[in-house]
Amino acid sequence: MSATKLGSSKMLMLVLVLATLALASAGMALYVLMGARSSEAATAAAPEAPPPPPIFVRIEPFTVNLPEDNYGPRLLYTGLSLKVADERSRQTLVEHMPQVRSRLLMLFPGRKAAELTAPGGKESLLTEMRAVLQAPFSSTHAAPAIEDVLFTEFIVQ
Repeated sequence: MSATKLGSSKMLMLVLVLATLALASAGMALYVLMGARSSEAATAAAPEAPPPPPIFVRIEPFTVNLPEDNYGPRLLYTGLSLKVADERSRQTLVEHMPQVRSRLLMLFPGRKAAELTAPGGKESLLTEMRAVLQAPFSSTHAAPAIEDVLFTEFIVQ
């Protein structure tokens, strides 16, 4: 009987050790899973803010006389949009739209149709327009932050 009691107590001890290991493993698995879920919940709770939408200022299309060339009198019909960095720049441009249009109208007549239709002609014109429009419109307003000048319409006749 003592051999049976000794075998039973070894068996009982083995079952207790295995049960303890199983409980410890289950506890560790729950800890790891709960930690992963809480980090997922924190990530889901604070999603990355989408970038702000771009701000555009539309300039109504206008027609400009260009110097005569071999084809006779020439015209430029163009429409523009300005991409600005912030709302302050948009407001400045809207408030000073007559000055914006005047500056552009003063820039275009010196251009020849061949220049505007040549490769790189539009790009150089865009660069000049950006420089002209980024100058302050008055001493009380800061210069607008213009990120890009975009043609929305462009016809040379």
